[in-house]
Amino acid sequence: MTRILSVIAAVIVVAAAALSWFFFWPAPLPPVQASANQPTGAELIKRGAYLTAAGDCESCHTAPGGRPFAGGRAFKLPFGTIYSSNITPDADNGIGRWSDAEFVRALHQGIGRQGEDLYPAFPYTAYALLSTDDALAIRAYLATLRPVAKQPPANTLIFPFNQRPALRAWKLLFMPTRRWQPSPDRDARWNRGAYLVEALAHCGDCHTPRNLMFATKSDAKFAGGVVDGWKAYNITPDAESGIGRWSDDDIVDYLATGHATDRGGAAGGMAEAIKFSLSHLHRDDLAAITAYLRTVPPQRSEQPTADPHPKTLEGAGSWSPGSDTTGDPLGQRIFASACASCHGLDGSGRQTDNAALRGARSVADPSGTNVVRTVLQGISVNSPTGSMPAFAAYSDSEIAAVANYVLEHFGGKPGRVSSTDVKAARN
Repeated sequence: MTRILSVIAAVIVVAAAALSWFFFWPAPLPPVQASANQPTGAELIKRGAYLTAAGDCESCHTAPGGRPFAGGRAFKLPFGTIYSSNITPDADNGIGRWSDAEFVRALHQGIGRQGEDLYPAFPYTAYALLSTDDALAIRAYLATLRPVAKQPPANTLIFPFNQRPALRAWKLLFMPTRRWQPSPDRDARWNRGAYLVEALAHCGDCHTPRNLMFATKSDAKFAGGVVDGWKAYNITPDAESGIGRWSDDDIVDYLATGHATDRGGAAGGMAEAIKFSLSHLHRDDLAAITAYLRTVPPQRSEQPTADPHPKTLEGAGSWSPGSDTTGDPLGQRIFASACASCHGLDGSGRQTDNAALRGARSVADPSGTNVVRTVLQGISVNSPTGSMPAFAAYSDSEIAAVANYVLEHFGGKPGRVSSTDVKAARN
């Protein structure tokens, strides 16, 4: 796979170099100006803070244990590692010297202050849809943050992926050509939801699979993707593998709190998105997101919807597995001693609703991808999504055993997690 990507990227480098002979890059930078509808003063800062939360900027621009918005978070890709930038107003390490026009250009065109092409780990294919007013409001809020004098690590990408000019050809293929426009055939709530999903919240960047050129697949929109080893599930209205059977309240509750009754709790990147972004949105905006997602074309994927009431949970209680005799005995012993006090042997969640396992998509996936990741990494964010310590001290075979028990007992399906799978996830 890496060899194929390298060949494709090499072709793109050559094409981009040729195009550079004919086109001056970057284009001259015109000034930007807010519309007459843009608020000023404290109202502008308040609006910018809300939009920054909706864009989930803090999560990506904060390293584990680091200062908020100071960058340094690693994004590991098949061809190297990209580190997020410092977007505090520090003059030397952040965006303190950026002009408004340079900031807007970064969001709309993926171009840095010095004219360098930015890597699409920064979701500018979605932010390109933002209105100029919203981009300027975000800029105004970021300017109020405390400066952090910290330079993130340098990217470590292999050739030819470290050649930024290749991105010029990539952008010609995959960048939107205009700002988002409301549909005259839809009501205000639907249009608000479309703007949030497609632009600000950039849901497709995680929930859509990517092609060989690392662009999202337009023919599989929202059908589910993989980010940092975690599965981001299908969010189309497909009844079998998407959210077609979720009620509106289920979706809104999940986005607001990281949990919905009989739908399990959020983990991985989704837990972060809820903590730093979605939980801060108004209920009306979450309802608008729901309304829009109801109308996107259904996509069938391999991941089925979880059954919150499998036969394996009949008669189960907090401290009793009921009549279920399936599953790995070692996994059952580990779960009973280390996990049941929070999750319960009936999967209802004893300490918090977010610990509920009934109906969670992760327990319906025979590969156990997210179950294994959760055991290894825990859930490090706090309320409203809950938190869970990592249990990486267990051996690969022990984690495989408990993962398979979780899949069989709470999902009602045989698990196929091996110690080799756990070792690969750990590494």
